Amino acid sequence: MKAVVLLSGGLDSYTAAAMAARDGYELCALTVGYGQVHAREVEAARRVAAALDVMQHVRLQVDLASFGGSALVGDGEIPKDRDLSPSGEIPSTYVPARNTIFLSLALAWAEVVGATAIVIGVNALDYSGYPDCRPEYLEAFERMAALATRAGVHGSRLRILAPLIRMSKAEIIRTGTALHLDYSLTHSCYHPAPDGRPCGRCDSCRLRAKGFSEAGVADPLLAW
Repeated sequence: MKAVVLLSGGLDSYTAAAMAARDGYELCALTVGYGQVHAREVEAARRVAAALDVMQHVRLQVDLASFGGSALVGDGEIPKDRDLSPSGEIPSTYVPARNTIFLSLALAWAEVVGATAIVIGVNALDYSGYPDCRPEYLEAFERMAALATRAGVHGSRLRILAPLIRMSKAEIIRTGTALHLDYSLTHSCYHPAPDGRPCGRCDSCRLRAKGFSEAGVADPLLAW
């Protein structure tokens, strides 16, 4: 079995990829540079891909910063110390249609390499409120893929695998720890210092800290 994994360089995509490898998938990794202000994560994705020993690692540039619309592409300030309680509010770090674009690119490559699955590390519990991280969205994309591709027309269903979708951040970290993943290779911060140190205050940093704390595991990035 072969799968295309969307690899950002964060701990979620790293863990999801490792779970797919554990389940017997050979991995082709796709990393997208989209004009994100935390572009340091692309280098983290290279490290993670090497650690996973993927078959191939493709890095694409898609300049979503030209559109704007998100703090993650420099349109406004990265929010800090935000209340992360569920509120239904979509934060300014939401990048319009990002996962749809990424999944479409992964779908195109999956057809070329004969992959039967796309792996994505989205999570519907400990997340920042993004609409394209919900199970119903992924189910809809999978249905669309069956209609939009040659493989689908010929009856080969491509699956969207989101193994973390109903896991807490702590459960994700415990799973990765059991798989002996080296989380020092990853990058999570939306607003890192010039030397790469995490800010500790953005949504991603705080969700990561909460997860490591609840998992009872030390975050190796804090040992700098």
